[in-house]
Formats: sequence, structure tokens, C-alpha cells
Amino acid sequence: RRHVLEASQQLTEIINSCLESQDSDETPKPSEDAEMADDEEESALHCLWVDRFTPRRYTELLSDDYTNRCLLKWLKLWDTVVFGKEKLVKKAKPSAEAPPVSKQPKEQQNKWKSKAQLTEEILEAELDQHKRPKYKAALLCGPPGLGKTTLAHVIAKHAGYNVVEMNASDDRSPEAFKTRIEAATQMKSVLGANEKPNCLIIDEIDGAPTASVNVLLNILNRKEVEAEAVPGVGRRRRREGGLLLRPIICICNDQ
Repeated sequence: RRHVLEASQQLTEIINSCLESQDSDETPKPSEDAEMADDEEESALHCLWVDRFTPRRYTELLSDDYTNRCLLKWLKLWDTVVFGKEKLVKKAKPSAEAPPVSKQPKEQQNKWKSKAQLTEEILEAELDQHKRPKYKAALLCGPPGLGKTTLAHVIAKHAGYNVVEMNASDDRSPEAFKTRIEAATQMKSVLGANEKPNCLIIDEIDGAPTASVNVLLNILNRKEVEAEAVPGVGRRRRREGGLLLRPIICICNDQ
């Protein structure tokens, strides 16, 4: 135990010296920035390594690159309805390069496609009439310590969202669960001039009761047909206000 503690102390000193040498090589900043850096450095010395060296940018992620790109691509599909950006349309290939049309049924064609190809087709699907992607929520599954929560936070910030995290196993009542989801996805914060739109991250969704999961499904599956079935334009607009217009990322250990 004594040898382990000595080795750990030596390694900590080496890392700290490397960080100090990197900081000294950088150009000096104004006094306010220097004070903030000192505060961050002081707080970093008293936090866990997993928090101190956690990824802050998309390029620092060490998780599966294909999963990272798929989640980011799905999140960018919300840009049209959230940020008002038009979806980029890929240029059609010349007819000479177009592959011959297969006469096999669609189910048989999909049978021979890889999981990556099917996922790309799903992510490239057309948006609905409210400019939302086909799938309103993403589900990250995997054992503890895989980096699911870190991935969700980094990609949401990378896409320009303000991260709102909630733990599904904390709010056991469906009413409180529904209130928190609607507050994060519909209400806007009045604090700050350049407030970013919210991206809701629901952790431990596998620990939520069945009633809460059904509440989430009802929010995701609110149909435009219900709004159109109501006669009168004014009433229809009020009903459309309940549609989900923000992305939701769910995280679980056991799918």
C-alpha cells in the first residue's frame, strides 16, 4: 500500500509539472483571466481525475467514433425547427453513375444492408411537416463508465444547446416527471440575453417506473393529427403548442 501511494504521488507531481509547463509556455492574459485560471487550477487540484480530465470538446472524445457521429448527425437534424436553419440537400448523382434499380422487395433489400447503412438512411430521412426528425429521442445504452453521459453533454454543447440533465429514477411520480420534461423542452429561460435552447438529457431511464416511461412516450408521440382534427384555426394553434420541439437524449445501462 505504501508503494502504491508513493507511485500515485509521483505520478500526480509529474502531471502537475507538465500542466504548469504548458501554462507557462502560453502568452500571458489579462489579470481577470489570470485570476479565473488560478481559481480553476485551484479547484482542479481538489477534484477527481475523472472530472479534471473529462472531455470538454468533441475532438477529445475517446468513445466509438461511429456512435459519436450518428448522435451528432441526429442532433443536427433539429437545427431547422430549433435554430431556423434549412436542412442541406445533397446533390443527386449523375444518372450514368446511378446504380440499377433492384426489383427485389424493400424488406429483402434492407436485409443485406449493414447496420451502418441502415442508420445513415434513417438519419437522412425527410423531416415531418413541423421540420422535426422522424425519431424525437435518442437512447444511449451501455455499461457504467462507458462515457454515455459525457458523450451526451459534449455533443449537446457542440451543437449549440444548453444542457438540462435530470435523473429519471429520482422523480418517481409521473406528474413530477411530466412537469420536468415539459419545463425543459417548452419553457424558455429569461436569464441572459443570449440564452441557448435546451437539450434534455434523461439519465437512468431504465430506473424509471412504467408510468413515467409512458408519460415520456406520450410526449414524444403527440401527433399533428390531433391538432388538425380540432376545428378552428385559433384552437389548432393552441393545441400545436404542446408538440415536442426540442431534442431528448435518454441514457440507460440495461436496454
